[in-house]
Amino acid sequence: MTKWNANNIPDQSGRVVVITGATSGLGKEAARVFAQKNATVVLAVRDLQKAEDVAKEIRHQYPQAIVESRKLDLNSLQSVHDFADDFQKSFNRLDILINNAGVMLCPFSQTEDGFEIQMGVNHLGHFALSGLLMPLLKRTEGSRIVVTSSIAHRQGNIDFDDINWEKRPYKTGKAYGDSKMANLYFAYELARKSKNDATLPLVTAAHPGYTSTDLQRHSLFWRVMNPIMGQNVEHGVLPTLRAAIDPEAKAGDFYGPSGFLEMNGSPVLVKSVPLSHDENKAKKLWKLSEELTKIKY
Repeated sequence: MTKWNANNIPDQSGRVVVITGATSGLGKEAARVFAQKNATVVLAVRDLQKAEDVAKEIRHQYPQAIVESRKLDLNSLQSVHDFADDFQKSFNRLDILINNAGVMLCPFSQTEDGFEIQMGVNHLGHFALSGLLMPLLKRTEGSRIVVTSSIAHRQGNIDFDDINWEKRPYKTGKAYGDSKMANLYFAYELARKSKNDATLPLVTAAHPGYTSTDLQRHSLFWRVMNPIMGQNVEHGVLPTLRAAIDPEAKAGDFYGPSGFLEMNGSPVLVKSVPLSHDENKAKKLWKLSEELTKIKY
């Protein structure tokens, strides 16, 4: 059996793809591949200058590429609203939304809206974005949302009474794991909702295994391990791409690398830990997310 790779992606002409956090790492590589396949690619990013540099680089490599940059700061719900309003004025379709941006293992801080930074950016910002873009996704036949989780979801166990770490001593690794568990709760709950609403986009999830990216910059240990253990972004992005494109994918499918401990290897369907399938917790997070972001699906 041949291993799935970027050659499995058919021509994407006429399709529109939004990728959050597309100035480096997995997001940048996903943007490059979709541009190569003739999709219209929108880089949804905090730093427009960096995004312009990436767009220029991609156009240089593929002169036919249609790539544009738009400001999106997941640290701010206002910015999420602005991006969604602006995007829907310019585009009449959205085929693939890749919720890729993330922060990892950073010191304690809060988003503009007072959320703990990792839960705020990795989950709540994307929850709001997906909700605001939902009308356009529903109008686009065959649309998809890809949620980026991590093997770190295995350490996740959300404290719903203290989701913003105001009562406990802050543990950045635990907070990161919680945010990645939240990504799966979101994907699985949206997949359940789609059983009763055929107009909802197909939602899938992916994790890159251990891929060497900028994400590890806050941890000396992982920075040292990157060149030894990390796979390159060309391989690391494949689960995301497969989750976005595979015609066989079903709602709630989770893709990751096939190798030892899912650290690296070609992209296949993988299983998340049993806790991630706790429907009560997923529903609780959904309700809390709607309350915190004031965005109703």
